[in-house]
Amino acid sequence: MLRDILERIDERLAEVGLTESRAAKMAGLSDSAIRDMRRAVKSGKEDAGVSTRTLAKLAPVLQTSAEWLLTGGPEGIRSRTVPIMGYLGAGAEVEPEYEQVPPEGLDQVDVPFSVPDEMIAFKVRGDSMLPVYKDGAVIIVYSEQKKPLHSFYGEEAAVRTSDGRRFIKTIMRGPDDTVNLLSHNASPIEGVRLEWIGEIFAVIPPGALRSVGRSVEKQGGIQGQLKLRA
Repeated sequence: MLRDILERIDERLAEVGLTESRAAKMAGLSDSAIRDMRRAVKSGKEDAGVSTRTLAKLAPVLQTSAEWLLTGGPEGIRSRTVPIMGYLGAGAEVEPEYEQVPPEGLDQVDVPFSVPDEMIAFKVRGDSMLPVYKDGAVIIVYSEQKKPLHSFYGEEAAVRTSDGRRFIKTIMRGPDDTVNLLSHNASPIEGVRLEWIGEIFAVIPPGALRSVGRSVEKQGGIQGQLKLRA
C-alpha cells in the first residue's frame, strides 16, 4: 500500500516540479515526511499505511486529492474554477490605480483538484521568489485572513501592504509593529505594515494552467486595475 502511494506521490512531484522535501514543507509537514515513507518501504514495510491527515496536506501541493494519493481511483483528480484577483509582485511592485473589481474576479482558472469555497487566486509577476514561485504561476490563497500576524512570521504568504502594494514574500518581524518582507533572490522590503495576509493553499505552475474567463493581463488586480513597477 505505501509503495503504491509513494509511486503516486512521485508521479505528482514530477508533474508539478517539486522536490520531496520542498513539497513536504509547503504542505506544513516535516522536511523528511516523504523520505520517512521511502525509508519504511526500503525496510520492508511496503504494506504499511500512512496518515490520511498527511495525504490531505500533501494533496493540494501536489495538485490532486487525498483520495487519489491513497487509492489511485478515477475520481481522485477533480476540477474547480477559482477567481483570479490580480497580480502578486515577486521582484515587481503591484500598485492599484482604482478601487473597483467585480466580485467574480478578473479572470478564472481551472485547478485540477477540489478547493474550499473561500479561495481566490493571484498570478505571480517577477522572479525574486524562484525556484518555488515562477513568473506566471498562480497562487491560491484564503480570501480572508484567518490567523494573527505573529503566526505568519517565518512563513511565505501573499500580502497587501497598507499602501496597497501586493507581494508574495516571507514575512518576518520588523520594528515597531511592522514587518520585513524577504525574497529568495532580492533585497528585503523592511519596515512595512500589512493590511491583509493570504495564507497559501496551493501553487500551480504556469504550464498547468487553463484560463476560463477574461484575461487578467487586460483587466487588472484585486482592488482594481493594476500597474507593475520594476
